[in-house]
Amino acid sequence: MTKPIHFSILFLCAFLFFSCSSDGDQDEFLVIEEAALNLPADSFDYASLNLPAHFTTNVAGQPLPTSVSGLDNTPADNPITNEGATLGRVLFYDKKLSANGTIACASCHIQDKGFSDDEILSISFDGGLTGRHSMTLINSRFYQRGRFFWDERASTLEEQVLIPFQDPVEMGMTLEEVVSTVAAQEYYPELFESAFGSQEVSSENISKALAQFVRSIVSYSSKYDEGRASAASPGANFTNFTDEENLGKNLFFQTIPNGGGACFGCHTTEAFVSANPGPQNNGLDIASVTDLGAGDVFTNSIFVGRFKTTSLRNIELTAPYMHDGRFGSLEEVVEHYNSGIQNHPTLSPALIDDNGNPVRLNFTESEKAALVAFLKTLTDDSVSSEAKWSDPFN
Repeated sequence: MTKPIHFSILFLCAFLFFSCSSDGDQDEFLVIEEAALNLPADSFDYASLNLPAHFTTNVAGQPLPTSVSGLDNTPADNPITNEGATLGRVLFYDKKLSANGTIACASCHIQDKGFSDDEILSISFDGGLTGRHSMTLINSRFYQRGRFFWDERASTLEEQVLIPFQDPVEMGMTLEEVVSTVAAQEYYPELFESAFGSQEVSSENISKALAQFVRSIVSYSSKYDEGRASAASPGANFTNFTDEENLGKNLFFQTIPNGGGACFGCHTTEAFVSANPGPQNNGLDIASVTDLGAGDVFTNSIFVGRFKTTSLRNIELTAPYMHDGRFGSLEEVVEHYNSGIQNHPTLSPALIDDNGNPVRLNFTESEKAALVAFLKTLTDDSVSSEAKWSDPFN
């Protein structure tokens, strides 16, 4: 059941029609159509996070954590509520919150694209391009360090969600304009009242609501999860996997001396996120020239060329890849780690061999294909289709 009456909005959708008069003249007239903000009478469940057991229990004897316990960056003063995340959903999809009313947060973080963007660089409100590729928002809550953006310049998600509004390229607003625009819409007072007990619009509550919505986007219903539910550990063969997918999974989890790729070292836990605090350099370039990454944010030179590690959940849907979108396919990504890692001065130690050189995996063609096949088992169609994360505007 929806309630378009409470959250009704009018768009002046003008369609030109012609009717012929008796003398052959044509009269122009406009038809005004009504569009509604469709929200369920009973809000979607955002607050209950029913994670499967393999998400919350570490596998005994594993050198790296498999559980996400301890990684949740939700602050004590902003727990997810159904009403808060509902407000965040509307704000996330509201195009009025850009300088010319043409884009929303969701324009660059698209639900069926893994909450990323299939453009190398996202298109801004006036046709310009963002500085980096759009990072997936899936599993954002599971990052112990709690910092956001590729260069980790935002210290919290609550800080991060307000920055794109104010970016002169992305959305072109001031924070004051965002607040006044939200306050001017007839559908927000009831939403703010439900979420925060007051109809007053503030940047703090806009920030909190958006952060609640983003943190609610968690993936745990993929083919991988189906297999993992009946397996003793991630390394065991999954009965629902093909031989190729099991081979790829073994290569993902096995260490390099044992013939694997040690991918789990940087994409750790069942959420496939970084459990090790701090951005990493994965050897994309021999030197950082045009984009210093976290080196532009932190003064220590060790951060030059380092970028945040994102979740691999729904990675099949988030092409192109890396902070600059340089790789168009998963095959290209795998080949980079197989043979293309560059000896950058801040290259992650995990990608340096015993002789001080960049790691070379030397996978066969079938092994590389198997690794790609495994990565595709992390696709969770529910994230792409769940109504609670979809556009509420018709």
